[in-house]
Amino acid sequence: MFGIGGGELIFIIFIALMLFGSDKIPELARTIGKGMAQLKNATNEIKSEIQKGAEANGIHTSMKELTSTFTDEVEKVKSNLNSNILPEVSEVKDDLDSLTGPIKRQL
Repeated sequence: MFGIGGGELIFIIFIALMLFGSDKIPELARTIGKGMAQLKNATNEIKSEIQKGAEANGIHTSMKELTSTFTDEVEKVKSNLNSNILPEVSEVKDDLDSLTGPIKRQL
């Protein structure tokens, strides 16, 4: 929980009790909880408004098209790499292994 250990949490609770007293702690916790809930609701509303605006302007569909185009290009590069370059690399590796074989045995 936020990188706080058990001893640190007890120390924080002790300080809170010293500052606010045992009768104010529940009220303070409720207030903090309500504030966190309002903050969460506000961020969710902002997210939904941004999504609605993006869908209204067609950004949502253009992003899907962009990502699909990018994915297609990546697949083309992968297939080109597998079909053309990898056989040549393995051939060079085999040649290098055959040349360094006697050297490796001497070490």
